[in-house]
Amino acid sequence: MKFHLKLRFAVAVVAAMGALGLGLLAAPGGGATTGGGPASGTVTYGEAPGAAPNWIFPYTGYLNFSASNINQFQQLMFRPLYFFGKGSTAAFDPSLSLASAPVLSNADRTITIKLKGWRFADGQIVDASSVMFFLNLYHADPTGYGDYTPGKGIPDDLASASGSGLTVVLHMKTAVNPNWILYNYLSEITPMPNRWDMVSAHVAGRCALGTYGAASTDASCKSVEAYLDKLSASTATFASAFWQGGDDGPWKLTSFDSSGNATFQANASYSGPQKAQVRYVKEIAYTSESTEVNDLQSGKLDLGYVEPTDLTSPAPKSGEPGANLAALSAKYRMSVTIPYAFNYAAMNYSSSNPLQAEFEQLYIRQALQESIDEPGIVHDVDSYYAVANYSPLPPTAAPAFSKTPTSPYTYNPAAAKTLLTSHGWTLVGTIMTCMDPGTTAGHCGANIAQGAQLSFSLMYVTGNPIVDATVTTMVSDWQSIGVLVTATANTFNLLAAACTVGSGTQWSMCWSGESWTYEPNFYPSGDQTFLSGADSNLGGYDDAEMNALITADTTGKATLSSYEQYAADQLPVLYLPTEETIGETARTLKSSIGWVPNALSNFLPEYLHY
Repeated sequence: MKFHLKLRFAVAVVAAMGALGLGLLAAPGGGATTGGGPASGTVTYGEAPGAAPNWIFPYTGYLNFSASNINQFQQLMFRPLYFFGKGSTAAFDPSLSLASAPVLSNADRTITIKLKGWRFADGQIVDASSVMFFLNLYHADPTGYGDYTPGKGIPDDLASASGSGLTVVLHMKTAVNPNWILYNYLSEITPMPNRWDMVSAHVAGRCALGTYGAASTDASCKSVEAYLDKLSASTATFASAFWQGGDDGPWKLTSFDSSGNATFQANASYSGPQKAQVRYVKEIAYTSESTEVNDLQSGKLDLGYVEPTDLTSPAPKSGEPGANLAALSAKYRMSVTIPYAFNYAAMNYSSSNPLQAEFEQLYIRQALQESIDEPGIVHDVDSYYAVANYSPLPPTAAPAFSKTPTSPYTYNPAAAKTLLTSHGWTLVGTIMTCMDPGTTAGHCGANIAQGAQLSFSLMYVTGNPIVDATVTTMVSDWQSIGVLVTATANTFNLLAAACTVGSGTQWSMCWSGESWTYEPNFYPSGDQTFLSGADSNLGGYDDAEMNALITADTTGKATLSSYEQYAADQLPVLYLPTEETIGETARTLKSSIGWVPNALSNFLPEYLHY
């Protein structure tokens, strides 16, 4: 499986966003155990290579904001206020949430949250102060959280927040779309215990109990955050009583090493509906894919993953598994899922790109998109372990969110070439050259000079044969219509630093090789990716109609259909196939929530048993 990333080059965090979310696996059976927890049994889970967890504090910053840290590590211990993604879906799950569904009033400006009264491992009730702790941190240092969107939602649009007992009340400055605020903001709140409200080992802070927005609260929260960040940077602290006393999830961490190997024990004090059914879970770190595949072949893992390149035969079609490796088929059941994601290459619309004017022309973006053979890549490169992608809407998104956009720009290199020649471009040698500059019909467009050439650069992440083969295919197809693209392989960290507006690096197109995964903001409304000024709007795309549609979707009750179709039509990015997750599960392992890996990469081993 790929690391299905939340593609934030501004945030180096994403290098591991989305290791395999197995844990939602076998046939029905097995009820919750009670009392002191299960007496025996160990589930062994293979982490994705290079994606070991390294951060425990749930107020997680950009550099560590990854599925390997959040979905497959922190959330085993520290549950979010509202939980999404049990079984194979990305849906809201009220039963696993720490609070009842929020109630909106005052024309969708007031949000009332009623907590269920579950407990942390140290005995403290998960109450209003636990939620206020997170909110106060967010107000004090919004950029310290990895999913912050300037000017939108929480905290920037939160006028006030207060709590007492098991009730928290939020007053927004503007009306909010109920789905958007639940799926993209309330979902990200992780209640935290008072024992973490410390500015040093022996001095308590005033972050959890401070007044929201007060200068004194902000000051205390910043000191608390600095202390907790320091502790979280040391993996030796992870299994300590300090962190584990704040455990309100079904698992307690008992050991962790600097390589990322972790052992969890069933948390007998977990208040939720599904207690662990085995005694231990072990997460095993890997630095190479081949080593993990070898451990699967030898039967050392109960859960693991493979890449399409590991398999010897293709899938019959997207969304269905093909034949498993012969060495694994007797011991493991292979299953696939389509991530709650979309894949794309970013284009640079800023003045730092000498080809800014070309990218601002929709017909040029259309020609580039029509020359990407998504069906061919899915078949020839991904062996059908991928799905073609033509918009930002995840293929598995709830139909109530949006109609599926039509695909306006399917593969047609002949039409793409004609599109360029009909707009003033002529093939000179092997490169399309602007011979008819100007802004009227049949000319190249605004600010494109005579003699300009369609010659771009593409920076991409190296190290994966599927990514390499996809890039080779795209470059060849672009060359066939007279667009010269020079592809350069780079490390992820280099792309993370370079491929943003204002980085000082001259770039035209960038692709991490991975997908933008809608986690932990699950409503695909575009405010993080295509809204002007958004942190993850990597290329600086700026379109008034796009802004208006996104704003309407976040402040009203309209569906996302108009936005999703507009994003498909306007091509703010170049859409690429989204690779599927391929999971391997020991045939001896059972569960009550299905075989298919989770679309959000969630790992829920409390549902597993033998």
